[in-house]
Amino acid sequence: QVRLVESGGGLVQPGGSLRLSCQVSGLTFRMYDMIWYRQAPGKERELVATIGNQGHRTTYADSVKGRFTISRDNANNTAYLQMNSLKPEDTATYYCKPRTSDPWWGQGTQVTVAS
Repeated sequence: QVRLVESGGGLVQPGGSLRLSCQVSGLTFRMYDMIWYRQAPGKERELVATIGNQGHRTTYADSVKGRFTISRDNANNTAYLQMNSLKPEDTATYYCKPRTSDPWWGQGTQVTVAS
């Protein structure tokens, strides 16, 4: 059974930082590219960042480029999203997912950026 557990969210002031983690089990983690998505209330889900299965290829949405960094630790089946210079518009629930059509989703972790 595939399981994804996101953590690390919380309430942070504008300009602050958070590091999200995504612990994955039930699949061969190193074989999958990983994706971070986010969804704010009333808005469509947005792709935030992707990373290749070996960690050598990364892409970012224009809205987070230069502020967020995606990474992974294949030895520990974990993906990360370092978020710096956070803005109120980054407020959303953040999800990680392997790049696959399978419906594998975690519960997400809430990030709220507010003063």
